[in-house]
Formats: sequence, structure tokens, C-alpha cells
Amino acid sequence: MAKGSYEKRRGQIENYFDRTAAKAWERLTSNAPVSRVRATVRAGRDEMRATLLSWLPEDLNGRRVLDAGCGTGAFAFEAARRGAEVVAIDLSPTLVDLARERMPKDLGPGSIDFRVGDMYDPHLGDFDHVVAMDSLIHYQVHDTVSVLAGLAANTRHSMVFTFAPKTPLLAVMHVSGRLFPRGDRSPSIVPVAEKKLRTLITEESRMGGWRIERTQRIQRGFYTSQALEIVRLSTTPP
Repeated sequence: MAKGSYEKRRGQIENYFDRTAAKAWERLTSNAPVSRVRATVRAGRDEMRATLLSWLPEDLNGRRVLDAGCGTGAFAFEAARRGAEVVAIDLSPTLVDLARERMPKDLGPGSIDFRVGDMYDPHLGDFDHVVAMDSLIHYQVHDTVSVLAGLAANTRHSMVFTFAPKTPLLAVMHVSGRLFPRGDRSPSIVPVAEKKLRTLITEESRMGGWRIERTQRIQRGFYTSQALEIVRLSTTPP
């Protein structure tokens, strides 16, 4: 990974989500009325979250799950309800504070440890599953693969994440409109060719014990994202 490029982009993302568009994301991730464009983004994110949850075991009791880029906490809440011990981390203190405010009083058998920081921090410990929903889409593909390889070293079973697939429609959307008005646009999303991403993952020496499994593209209006599942090769059932 080109450390400089990763850290520069990380800083831009932190600034966007913590300052420029915190209010917009607070509204988008609530039940408040939104514009038609934002409604498609909300619907797409809801469907993607459900997809990633469906790729995890229904029973997560005793499992430690990293929600990498937790935002306002929607995924973490659902994983905790299944019994997971969730570490939910995000670069934005504003969004993490909002997630704490929204946390349901009764999470059932699970728990959530909200933190502010970098998903790549090795001091977070070991996990059974890692989930990164729309938190790697702003990074160059080589940085994305390097982050995944770093996380893999501390993950026992599976990693599920999303990337922005390189499609003609997505390219036009990036040039002509993006997701939000100019005043609160996010750092540019980096479209990735699925074939190239798969090749880089396969060729990454630190991921020799991992295999690419399921994939699913979700497209709802102005939301386009693709999920990918990577599992550790093991004779022990997940």
C-alpha cells in the first residue's frame, strides 16, 4: 500500500463525514423525508446492509465482529441483535456520537463497542468476521486490497465488503451529478473493475489462505455498489 495515498484519502474522508456533510448523513440514515435522489441511496444502502447481514451466520453468539466504517451504527445494531460482540469504528467522531445516541436500549445478547479511529488499526484485536460496507469505495484499488490483507491477518472466518463497480452508468453519474449537491459531496468514489479486484486479491501473498466466494451488485437509482465475500480456507465450519 502507498501509505501516503491511503493517509491522504483517509484525511479527506474524515473531513467530509465529520464536518462537510454530517447533517446530510444524519438525515439520510434516519426515517426523515429526503429528496428522490437521496431516497434511492437510502433504499440501496438498506438492501446492501441486508445482503451483507445474510452472508453472516444467523447466530453470532460468541463471535467478534468488526464493523469497519460503522457510520451511524445501523449494521452494528443488527449484528449485536444476533449476539455478536461488535467493535464499531469510524473516522468521524460526529457519526460515532450519533450512533451511540441511536443505539437501542435492548440489543439482546450482543454488545457494541463504539470507537473513533482507523479500521486498519492492528490494535483492534482479532475478529471472527469483518464487515466494511461502503467504507472502502473512496480508496484506490491497491490500497483497498492492502487494507483487506492487513485485516485478514486478524480475522478467523470471513470478510465482506463493498466496492464501486466500474460501469458506464456509474462513470456518467460521477461526472454529471454524483450523489449530493456540490456543497456536501463526498471525496470521489473510485470505480473498480471486478476482474482487476479479484486478480489483485488472488495475487496478494498475505491472502494465500483466503478464497473469494459470493458477490452481489445492488443498484437503486443513484446508489450502485457491489458486495464481495472472502472466506478463510479451513476445515473447521464457520
